[in-house]
Amino acid sequence: MKKSFIESQKKMLLAKRQEIMDTLKGRNEQLSNLVEAAEPGDEADLASDRIDGNLALKLGDEDMRRLEQINSALERITKGTYGVCQNCGDDISEGRLEAMPYAMLCLNCQAAEERRNR
Repeated sequence: MKKSFIESQKKMLLAKRQEIMDTLKGRNEQLSNLVEAAEPGDEADLASDRIDGNLALKLGDEDMRRLEQINSALERITKGTYGVCQNCGDDISEGRLEAMPYAMLCLNCQAAEERRNR
């Protein structure tokens, strides 16, 4: 794989990581504000606050999962294994890495994994 491609992927991954971290920081501030603003109210208010809090936590979980995937991809870049399928050892296509820069599996192995998980 070309070094220039890997470098551009690294820059993009670092930018995505910073974006997620900024989003998580903003969500944490929103959640803190929601908790601070919570006053005993009617059941509808309490349910709405609970839903808002659960949604913020769920979105945060998804961002944390993506952040872990990005950090893993950056670690593979450092180790020199970026773009190599973690299952079969074949190269992951540049097109797949452009679409999903933290991909750990080639298309064939990913499809097989999804079939197993059905």
